[in-house]
Amino acid sequence: MAISNIRYGEGVTKEIGMDLQNLGARRVCLMTDKNLSKLPPVNAVLNSLAKYGINFQIYDNVRVEPTDQSFLDAIQFAKKGEFDAYVAVGGGSVMDTCKAANLYAASPSAEFLDYVNAPIGKGKPVTVPLKPLIAVPTTSGTGSETTGVAIFDFKELKVKTGIASRAIKPTLGLIDPLHTLSMPERIVANSGFDVLCHALESYTALPYHQRSPCPSNPIERPAYQGSNPVSDVWALHALRIVAKYLKRAIRNPEDREARANMHLASAFAGIGFGNAGVHLCHGMSYPISGLVKTYKPKDYNVDHSLVPHGLSVVLTSPAVFAFTAQIHPERHLEAAEILGADIRTARIKDAGLILADTLRKFLFDLNVDDGLAAIGYSKADIPALVKGTLPQERVTKLSPRPQTEEDLSALFEASMKLY
Repeated sequence: MAISNIRYGEGVTKEIGMDLQNLGARRVCLMTDKNLSKLPPVNAVLNSLAKYGINFQIYDNVRVEPTDQSFLDAIQFAKKGEFDAYVAVGGGSVMDTCKAANLYAASPSAEFLDYVNAPIGKGKPVTVPLKPLIAVPTTSGTGSETTGVAIFDFKELKVKTGIASRAIKPTLGLIDPLHTLSMPERIVANSGFDVLCHALESYTALPYHQRSPCPSNPIERPAYQGSNPVSDVWALHALRIVAKYLKRAIRNPEDREARANMHLASAFAGIGFGNAGVHLCHGMSYPISGLVKTYKPKDYNVDHSLVPHGLSVVLTSPAVFAFTAQIHPERHLEAAEILGADIRTARIKDAGLILADTLRKFLFDLNVDDGLAAIGYSKADIPALVKGTLPQERVTKLSPRPQTEEDLSALFEASMKLY
């Protein structure tokens, strides 16, 4: 198990200047995005850096849903700056960009594809020491403050991929629920769906002892190892919090209890999936995001078409869990019960349908777009979506049930309309 150190509580951000002082940091790189740079979370960090006399440079050019090019721009900035510590203030896009910048600045002779997951990149193990990175999440979604994963859109192939290594996980995650108060409704919803799927996928992933072959050296053991007894604890706990608080957090921005709990749930699910991994919802989501045509979501202030990551993941969830449930149906049934299904008279063989119906109802209650068709896809796009899923072996291989190209086509087709 590998996770970052975490500090939780309202207002903990004001300690970041002292943390950097304690690390002996002399030149700090602060990464964020253009929208956030004007908002209270970044302000809180800047105040603390000023108070403790920390010398820093700000990079606010992070792209929401990063691409290989936006990663390279940030890497260039990091190499030039010769920083000895990094601070990421933002959602998954910012934290992931900062992890990549830290990694490549620490190994200047590496080619970009050296560390990118195979089969798209070479997936080499990271053997260089990285600089300390403090992550300050402002959304309740990716759990990126706890994981060694950085995801980006590889433009040439129109597909998302990433870098996964325990070496890139943040040194410290400062989980300050005050930062979630500035999140608009749809961002709360879409980032919450990511937490939901992180928990469900890591709990239903192929068990760790069924993965093969065993790596010949521990350095080659993947970050995503399959469901395991430690990740299970975190995944189930995160799922219970989502069931209790997600709707409240979306519907009422003033509900501090709900928003604070979702902020924690994001980290808990991160600890779970950061070690167990995710499977088909995530594997299929990468082409859904990568092949976006004209869709622009409500509440996202961006100048490019974009399917928010949590939305791209959750739209296939009813179809996916109906498909995977024949393996470990009792886990699927348990998840459905946590999410509110009455399973007292349920038959074990109906576990997948019950979980799928429970998820559909959950999404319908939160006015989520009605399937892939509602965000601009049609049956004609299915071959391209399948083609974009095939290279995602890092996650698709963790599905408890192996899938053919025909299976993937059927899952995309079943996800065109939800209700």
